[in-house]
Amino acid sequence: MDEDDAFSRRGDAVENQHPASDGKQVHFGSPTPLPKRDLERASRDRTARGALSPLGSKDMALKDPQPRCLFFDVFGTCVNWRKTVTDTLWAETRKALSSPASSIASRIRMTASDMTYDEWGGVAQEWRNGYLKFTRDIATDGNRAWKTVDEHHLESLREILTNRGLLFPRDDDTPVNLVHDGSLWDEQQIRDISIVWHRLDPWPDTVRGIQELNRLFWTCTLSNGNLALLKDMVEHAGMEFSHVFSAEMFKSYKPNPAVYLGAAEKMGLRSDECCMVAAHLDDLKAAKANGFRTIYVERAMEERHPELKEERFVDIWVGINEEGFVAAAEKLGCQILRARRRSGSAPQLLKQEE
Repeated sequence: MDEDDAFSRRGDAVENQHPASDGKQVHFGSPTPLPKRDLERASRDRTARGALSPLGSKDMALKDPQPRCLFFDVFGTCVNWRKTVTDTLWAETRKALSSPASSIASRIRMTASDMTYDEWGGVAQEWRNGYLKFTRDIATDGNRAWKTVDEHHLESLREILTNRGLLFPRDDDTPVNLVHDGSLWDEQQIRDISIVWHRLDPWPDTVRGIQELNRLFWTCTLSNGNLALLKDMVEHAGMEFSHVFSAEMFKSYKPNPAVYLGAAEKMGLRSDECCMVAAHLDDLKAAKANGFRTIYVERAMEERHPELKEERFVDIWVGINEEGFVAAAEKLGCQILRARRRSGSAPQLLKQEE
């Protein structure tokens, strides 16, 4: 076999490779060739990871053209941000109050000591609400200066803590080695806490559901979180997306059409070959307006526009009492081994052959 023929054969092998076949490799930002659909081969694909095969088109919830890539909202859809953020704020408060090295002003110590876990949950929600307003403002006003979500999260946390009397006012350029000024946390601690969004924990069905969906589709984040944040979160949570996209790549935020259309273009797909998966109806409505198919995965306390339920634009609805992404995989035509379906445990990956 000559060198050119060998190179061609290697190229064919890569093109036909399923996204799940490269182990835990995740492509950050750059699409790779999409797999060719081979239903007969897929129907024989029974491994220790699961007997997953596409059903006939009549059994699939989405009719032709079938989606080739599933784009996922992340905050609230894939990860339980509320619990992770509240747990972190609560734990860091207890640590600061009990530390002999802390020199917290009496008034601030009293305020922090009186705050309950639920009240810190209110801080987490206020922090989240600020993020939603920040991204919406940039999405709707192209003249606003670009800023990453990480930058916003740090500024927003400082503002919230100051307004609640837990932090003395500071300039944004305060040195990280600032001597503690009597605030609940010093500047370095605040910066460390502000990146809690990099290490959010997934919902119980997230990791397994993505693994199942990877058998039939490309899976790709499409979040307003910046790439560095998403990369850390994907690795922390063990979410095996085949690609990681961020609104940062398109210099806007959802629901700006540039984000949805840019993601489809970067994957080399038509809009009707793309499907948005989210726990927020406003995100899905914007995706639908740009030609995407839509899957709603209901999550506790996540829906911010319940009135949109009456508009009935969702293609697949996964209810709060269903198993999230695993249920979505079943509705999309994945056949899941019954033994594993009952066990609820995450599947083990097969070791790749050398």
